[in-house]
Amino acid sequence: MVTISEKAAAELKSIMDQNGGTFAGVRVFVAGGGCSGLQYGMQIADEPPSTDDLVFDHAGVKVIVDTQSHQYLEGASIDFDDSLQGGGFKINNPNAVRSCGCGNSFSNAEEEGAKQDGGGCGSGGCGCGGN
Repeated sequence: MVTISEKAAAELKSIMDQNGGTFAGVRVFVAGGGCSGLQYGMQIADEPPSTDDLVFDHAGVKVIVDTQSHQYLEGASIDFDDSLQGGGFKINNPNAVRSCGCGNSFSNAEEEGAKQDGGGCGSGGCGCGGN
């Protein structure tokens, strides 16, 4: 399951309303890349979920996750930080064993075991200033 906080849901509803309000939900996914090996992606979903997607409805917002990404996101929660520094949507992922300073890139136990080059933040990749 992937959950979303009330604050993040309210922000997403506001964004959807500003853009016509006819969206299927928010799609959350994981892709290869970033300075820690994997990176998060999030986008307003124009298309309804496919039969291969998992859909979690929280606070009136549908969170759509493809089955491949779900293996990396199981148990994750999405929050929204409206502070001046570092504000925006944040994914809190219990499966991440290491993440970039900006929180957009992470690695899990499998990725960590496969790393041979000692990469990670500061080795170039995500451009977040690396910590």
